[in-house]
Amino acid sequence: MRIGILSVQGAFLEHEAMLKSLGAQCFQIRQRKDLADGPPDGLVLPGGESTVMHKLLLELELYEPLKEMLENGLPVLATCAGLILLARKKEDGGPVCFGTLPVTVRRNAYGRQLGSFRTEGDFKGIGPVPMTFIRAPLILRASPETEILAAIQRPEGEQIAAVRFGSQLAMSFHPELTDNPAVHAFFLDMIKKYQNR
Repeated sequence: MRIGILSVQGAFLEHEAMLKSLGAQCFQIRQRKDLADGPPDGLVLPGGESTVMHKLLLELELYEPLKEMLENGLPVLATCAGLILLARKKEDGGPVCFGTLPVTVRRNAYGRQLGSFRTEGDFKGIGPVPMTFIRAPLILRASPETEILAAIQRPEGEQIAAVRFGSQLAMSFHPELTDNPAVHAFFLDMIKKYQNR
């Protein structure tokens, strides 16, 4: 299985290490020529700075080919900033990037770096998984056809932590920053099911 990892900015190396440990072949997407061999079997949109990533996607001419792949159903794993890149709407009304995931997000919902935290939560289809939140976005609303896979309890109440819409898997936490490969294994299994449909 060949997984492309957006590697223009952010925490992409940890995703690569996790996926390789599960037997996947990975390649980094840094410029348009990296997509010359055609769509990968799956795509990873990592955490980082979503505004910078959006700008680089446009400058490096990666935006259009990746958007087309996503609209054609390419399976994608998006974490933190990657979730913001996929989101159809931002609470602050800021510019949308790919807009293929029908959710509304709030950027930096848990504060700056000092507001980072770790917890554990149930992930549908997996069970309990460790969750690391770093300057994380919050999924405020999800469309009825978007499946909620995980939620966490916070003083403000229950908050959505992971969703799936078609072949798009997105979360506000960083599964790659733990030693638990369950979420990445779930993603690889999702790709297999997508290929065999």
